[in-house]
Amino acid sequence: MSLLQLKNGRVLDLSQPHIMGILNTTPDSFSDGGQHNTFDNAVIKAKQMLAEGATIIDIGGESTRPNAPDVALEEELQRTIPVIKALRAQSDCIISIDTSKAQVMAQAIASGADIINDVRALQEPGALEIAAAANVPVCLMHMQGQPRTMQANPYYENLIEDIQAFFQQRIDACQQAGIKLENIILDPGFGFGKTLNHNYELLKRLDEFNLLGCEVLAGLSRKSMIGNLLNKPTEQRLAGSLAGALIAMQKGAKIIRVHDVAQTVDVLKVWQATEQGIKREQ
Repeated sequence: MSLLQLKNGRVLDLSQPHIMGILNTTPDSFSDGGQHNTFDNAVIKAKQMLAEGATIIDIGGESTRPNAPDVALEEELQRTIPVIKALRAQSDCIISIDTSKAQVMAQAIASGADIINDVRALQEPGALEIAAAANVPVCLMHMQGQPRTMQANPYYENLIEDIQAFFQQRIDACQQAGIKLENIILDPGFGFGKTLNHNYELLKRLDEFNLLGCEVLAGLSRKSMIGNLLNKPTEQRLAGSLAGALIAMQKGAKIIRVHDVAQTVDVLKVWQATEQGIKREQ
């Protein structure tokens, strides 16, 4: 049984998958940019996702879509910290801060966040030290390049081995800094410096990342790997996203990061009932 060690003696049991609801407090995120970038709308959306069955709310103030511009530190703080404080005052839910900036991590944890979710895998200045000092779970994502350029011409000698090697290097760095292996989560980074074929090979072989000794997060909700395959705009990618979520669960992912919480919770419940039924028959 894998238990994430949260603050104040709390734990998250990852023996079964959990749903992480995406809360973008940005004007320009690829799917829901501008919908929740006011304080009131963000808090309302967070509460809605919790009511629908999300275990974790992932709050981010900087878009990492392809070609996304950088966001200044103060702007990112203004977008995220008040929402974290308000949600923590009203709920004991698990809050994740989606950021690469050490200062945002520090203030988010001080304001009540429980998990650091970093698309740059704690490689920015000060990030690793802040995460280790905070003594909270961290999610390390693989990204080839940077958001502005990552989809220009992604190339790998060996997709899975290359990403595994990157993860092993970051796991070693985290452990040397004092972060425990059981508090490290791996996200292979669907859509972050990957072609369409890369993304579906990742999904097919997602279970191979568990070999590194960490639980896996899968985030493919509404992404271009769905849209480009099906030739569907963002708002018509629900069915494809649910199919991807189910496959990720079957491949061992324990955190599924999504926009459409209620529908993904339904998928999770059907899958769990099926798995439990099989076990009873045996």
